[in-house]
Amino acid sequence: MNWEVFLAPYAQVVEELKVKLKGMRAQFEYESRHSPIEFITGRVKPVLSIEEKARKKGIAEDRLEEEIQDIAGLRVVCQFVDDIYTVVNMLRSRKDFFIVEEKDYIVEKKDSGYRSYHMIIKYPVETIHGEKRIVAEIQIRTLAMNFWATNEHSLNYKYDGQIPGKIKTRLKRAAEAAFKLDEEMSNIKEEVQEAHRLFYEYKRKH
Repeated sequence: MNWEVFLAPYAQVVEELKVKLKGMRAQFEYESRHSPIEFITGRVKPVLSIEEKARKKGIAEDRLEEEIQDIAGLRVVCQFVDDIYTVVNMLRSRKDFFIVEEKDYIVEKKDSGYRSYHMIIKYPVETIHGEKRIVAEIQIRTLAMNFWATNEHSLNYKYDGQIPGKIKTRLKRAAEAAFKLDEEMSNIKEEVQEAHRLFYEYKRKH
């Protein structure tokens, strides 16, 4: 397996989608409107992580493209829970990629307490051999959900996926606390949005 050749289209997908999503964010700012997108990150899964996932799931090398859906990964982070669904609807209306699957882990949270909205897409990339449709995952979550998920990911890595029971219980409590924070912030959403609008107007004038 020539990993550089294999992963090149995935890197292209991540870069192109980052540019497009940042463009969406900028359009809201130009119009002095609240942007549902706070920030965007993206990455191509490291080779060792791909090999480990393939080994654990018994995925053959020639099935990697179809069966590992997060080799190209984008994360869209929002301020409010409502913003997540605004972004989801905007992505659904786009014509430059195809949505394969959607998973709402906000309505149906995982047992661990994890919340996020996942979209699996196929994104067409132009290569020297013609068009290739690359599977990518877009995760959309709030700042609070992202903070929790980042720490849970680190703990999973530390304990090799076997987080001790006491820490799991605390993580679940923390997940609920993070969601309560999201709910409370949603209650003052209009105030926050007005403050942002005034701030952007001030920035434009000065």
